[in-house]
Amino acid sequence: MDTAHLADRLVASALGLIDVVTISIGHQLGLYRVLHDRGPLAPDQLAELAGIAPRYAREWLEQQSVAGILEHRDGTFALPAEHAPVLVDAGDLTYLAPLADLMTAAAAQTEAITTAFRTGGGVPWSVYGPLMRTAQAAGNRPWFLGPLTAEWLPSVAGLSDRLDGGGRVLEVGCGEGWASIAVATRWPSAHVDALDIDDASIQAARNHAAEAGVSDRVTFHTDPATLPEGVRYDLAMALECVHDVSDPVPLLGEMRARTAEDGVVLVMDERTTDAFTGSGDEIEQLLYGWSVLICLPDSMSHPGSVATGTVMRPETLRGYATAAGFSDVEVLPIEHDLWRFYQLLR
Repeated sequence: MDTAHLADRLVASALGLIDVVTISIGHQLGLYRVLHDRGPLAPDQLAELAGIAPRYAREWLEQQSVAGILEHRDGTFALPAEHAPVLVDAGDLTYLAPLADLMTAAAAQTEAITTAFRTGGGVPWSVYGPLMRTAQAAGNRPWFLGPLTAEWLPSVAGLSDRLDGGGRVLEVGCGEGWASIAVATRWPSAHVDALDIDDASIQAARNHAAEAGVSDRVTFHTDPATLPEGVRYDLAMALECVHDVSDPVPLLGEMRARTAEDGVVLVMDERTTDAFTGSGDEIEQLLYGWSVLICLPDSMSHPGSVATGTVMRPETLRGYATAAGFSDVEVLPIEHDLWRFYQLLR
């Protein structure tokens, strides 16, 4: 890449950063929702309905129009119908407003991340704040409430029948609980124990489960010691979290120990390439960005971390799994641009 191309790329990236942050502002303040439900709106109307200052409303609306995100119509502004799934519809698989929130929360910690680079320390998950937590949960929500239980888990041989028959499920690193809630909704006879060490995530998960009407079938834990003794689970799953764990081997070993001999141990993690080649597609670039800004600093905030980072390649997971007592790792034939599914074999 020559000088001119790099300079052009930096300008384009600056415009992209502006899009990310201003979309996050609009998402956090509910501006897109108001425009979707009540638009087209003039700046003063949006300000009144959304409870924001009129001068900021006008500047944000004009910026969004110039950026091509909103449409300007004779002094009013509208959210195009084709943009609503991405910015408003929390159940749509193209809903990416939470990605803007996540990147905004990460960028806000640039100073702390820079300090970690200098010292070899880390940036704990809690430091990234509520916006990071809610963004990650909201980004995964449509996938967990949709394809996870409609397509992905049923594709594992025999698993659906076991859960229909009153199976037991363990989810580790459950976050705000959407996957566990989806399992309990899809298989009403199953019971789920879900574990996460983040108190705020677990409280949010309990609230979500209550709203979904599955609190009687999903139990959320912040301490592994509170998991029921003697239960051997039909399914133990870790969804998009193993690379974040400071030392995955004990975690995977615990999942193995708590699963029935013929049970399923499932890991969903990012779909990396098999090896580093010095270049990469957009997915690989995205994964390295998350790793530098979020996952690696979080992991390195824990003493004794193995510092996996987001880019956990299949052979890395295989090494963790065999060290935890598994015989091998099978990549399941589930296609997704971002995630890969592994079954850990006894």
